[in-house]
Amino acid sequence: MDYSYLITPFLAWLLCGTSKFLINSIKAKRLAFDLIGYGGMPSNHSAIVSSMVSLVGFREGFSNPAFGVALTLAFIIILDASSLRKQVGKHAHVINNLDNYRGNILRERIGHSKLEIFMGILMGIFLSYIINFYSGE
Repeated sequence: MDYSYLITPFLAWLLCGTSKFLINSIKAKRLAFDLIGYGGMPSNHSAIVSSMVSLVGFREGFSNPAFGVALTLAFIIILDASSLRKQVGKHAHVINNLDNYRGNILRERIGHSKLEIFMGILMGIFLSYIINFYSGE
């Protein structure tokens, strides 16, 4: 049984999350456990979906309908990571700054910049290429 379709997105998540933690820790000059979560460099969502899209393309062919389905779902996830979640972050910022707001502080850093998304996509493609190359397929 070929587990690469299961392992690849998990490794993309792990590699991307580790990179993001290291980048955040270097920027903050401390172990930045509190910055783990949505947003930041690189985009986990983009890395995970692009790893699967490219693995399907490498294994099944870029003209295969499965590649088209994977690519369509990846576009939806990447658009969500860049636009919708950024808007949610802006709303959280406004709510947090209301004079009479007494609730919990909302997380404002949610979405991704285009560079963060691009780097996540590159990480996902690179990882799936390496896995495809070394798995002998």
